[in-house]
Amino acid sequence: MARRENPEINAGSMADIAFLLLIFFLVTTTMNVDSGVSKKLSEKPPPDYVPPIIKEKNIFEVNINRNNELLVEGERMEVKDLKDAAIAFIDNGGGEGNVEEGVKTGPCTYCKGERSESSSDHPNKAIISVQSDRGTEYGTYLTVQNELLRAYSELRNRLSMEKYKIPFSELEEAYKDDKENEALKKKVEDIKKSYPQIISDAEPTN
Repeated sequence: MARRENPEINAGSMADIAFLLLIFFLVTTTMNVDSGVSKKLSEKPPPDYVPPIIKEKNIFEVNINRNNELLVEGERMEVKDLKDAAIAFIDNGGGEGNVEEGVKTGPCTYCKGERSESSSDHPNKAIISVQSDRGTEYGTYLTVQNELLRAYSELRNRLSMEKYKIPFSELEEAYKDDKENEALKKKVEDIKKSYPQIISDAEPTN
């Protein structure tokens, strides 16, 4: 009786198949990207620095508790209403602005707010203070920060349209593409100076 031999499996192409599968999964797999808030930390002040006296009415307090609930200026508020409340505060224009280069900037001539004496004096004096709890969800904190940034974006876009007939977002993008353009630079700086983004993060509560 003839001896039967076991058939061999050709494994010569297995390495090629494994390599192709590796390329496939690298191309098709999605990677989770952590979201965050872009912050520029202030430089350390000189030893003889004396902090300015800030009026309470120029501070817009936003508190987020451990249950992700919002307390704005001592009252409960939904996140969806935060942007409009921040705009009303920043754009109030109820008094004089800061002193710049030894000259007081005077009242806000471009503000559309109610000019209430109980709210902020000027956009360059309006400070938004955000305080969260250590138990606050990071997603809620980011949502709150995003709404505040939207408030500044809306005000800057409005002023840019009034002065330069172009939204600030497009103006800033044009300057990014042409950093040597002094005219664009002055326009961008003018809008940012008119509505400076002043958001302060207070120490989280326990």
